[in-house]
Amino acid sequence: MDTMLSFYRTPGCFTDPGPYAGLIHDLPDEIPALVQALQGLQEHIFWLGDLKKLIPDERQQAEVNLRAAKDKIERILSLDPAPLNQARQPERRLVGNCRDFSVLLVTFLRAKGVAARARCGFGAYFMPNHFEDHWVVEYWRAGEERWVAVDAQLTPSMQQVLGIDFDPLDIPPGKFVSGGEAWLMCRRGGQDPDKFGIFEYKGWDFIRGDLLRDVLALNNVEILPWDFTPAMQPPFETLDRQRLEQLDRLAELTAEVPDRHPRRTFEGIQEQLAADPALLPPVEVLG
Repeated sequence: MDTMLSFYRTPGCFTDPGPYAGLIHDLPDEIPALVQALQGLQEHIFWLGDLKKLIPDERQQAEVNLRAAKDKIERILSLDPAPLNQARQPERRLVGNCRDFSVLLVTFLRAKGVAARARCGFGAYFMPNHFEDHWVVEYWRAGEERWVAVDAQLTPSMQQVLGIDFDPLDIPPGKFVSGGEAWLMCRRGGQDPDKFGIFEYKGWDFIRGDLLRDVLALNNVEILPWDFTPAMQPPFETLDRQRLEQLDRLAELTAEVPDRHPRRTFEGIQEQLAADPALLPPVEVLG
């Protein structure tokens, strides 16, 4: 457990704040205030509304494609050099998506010595009878010895529009489904794969992508939603038995309750990634 928690306190390739680590110390320590501060720095690209008139498409696309936290923070400060604990005007906030909210929150928590990790999967609270492509954060609450799931993008106004009836700072089981859980729900539970995705993108290939992105995130590598590894690319219907069994095993590892099997999950994922280069992203993605 100590090794695992130390790993998730350590910045990864995309959660290293670089020269901006000192600025994070001024941010609040408590989760509610920290999430509120983050929401004052970033806007979700799908929730811009009238802000689209003030933020050119080129800027939106450039910012949503920033992988590393240090590049995000650099952009935040270039838009407004105020301390990070001061909310920006909406048009001077970084444009991102759920992955970006999660990467920044993980970055902030790790800089404060808190074990945290991003998770890729699906939210069951965006549309009825649908699982929307989504990222959240898990942080280790030492006093209760459990991982707590947080949706950092859900502002009060989003919660009202979506009719959120739970605490997004402590997401209850079933509201967020990891990529591995989604894979097993469809492989063994009879769930329809076409209920998982976003916009017109859905089905087995999409679920496999989120499963493998979650595997990487659990190894502190949070690739963009449109980054791909070799193992994500062959169509699902062409996968052989060996690859399907490997995906089943990865899904089992990532879907296990980590409070009960932390070492098996952690070490099992590392072993799988070390054994198969096809699970890893191209070198140019890692920077």
